[in-house]
Amino acid sequence: MFKKAKQSRVFQDVVDQIQDAIVTGKLEPGTKLPAERELKDMFNTSRGTLREALRVLEQKGLIEIKLGVSGGAIVKRIDAEPIIESLALLVSSGAISLEHIAEFRIKLEGSLMELAAARATKEDIAMLESLYDEAKIHSEKGDILSFLKTDEKMHTYIGIISRNPVFQFVQQSIHENIHQYYEEYFPMNEESVQENLNDLEKIIEAMKTKDPKTAASLIVDHVKRFNEIMHETLNSKNKA
Repeated sequence: MFKKAKQSRVFQDVVDQIQDAIVTGKLEPGTKLPAERELKDMFNTSRGTLREALRVLEQKGLIEIKLGVSGGAIVKRIDAEPIIESLALLVSSGAISLEHIAEFRIKLEGSLMELAAARATKEDIAMLESLYDEAKIHSEKGDILSFLKTDEKMHTYIGIISRNPVFQFVQQSIHENIHQYYEEYFPMNEESVQENLNDLEKIIEAMKTKDPKTAASLIVDHVKRFNEIMHETLNSKNKA
């Protein structure tokens, strides 16, 4: 499967060959890579270079390195986890601002919602309604944290309904990281929770009636209003 690495760029060539085998399906999820000694001979490289290449592949989320007698490098299923973790670090470091996310969401979520509303099945609507009911129960109990987590699930599921994996992964990445901004700039109270629920109810209704334009307009308005409130809080803090 593998050939001797080009000696001028040994490390990168090892990474590229294994990565290519994974993304093209030659190595399926769950497959265990050959033992370290075999890989070292295949690539004609040092143990140190090989281990460093495997660490890079692990950081990319392509393999999982397990220790022990039955351990080794196991091929993972490619998913959005590394993207989500990278975005979380960027948000935490301040490299991605509230304004960046607001602008991105306004441009993204209208298009995503339009697709989701056009493609939603009865089962999809039933799932959204179930999540809405769950969110409503949390709001009635005053459990804001659980309400926000359910709200996150709803937005992420709308990404799934779009049937577009790019929209799905980006939506998941955004909504698994955005709530830390709520904690700082948007303290959720009874009024804001109710406003959120009202918006979600209207969006689900537009999806039920197969009205993509209205659903898209509703989500864009929803994002704009909530972001305006957060910007007002941010400006107030900057003036203080």
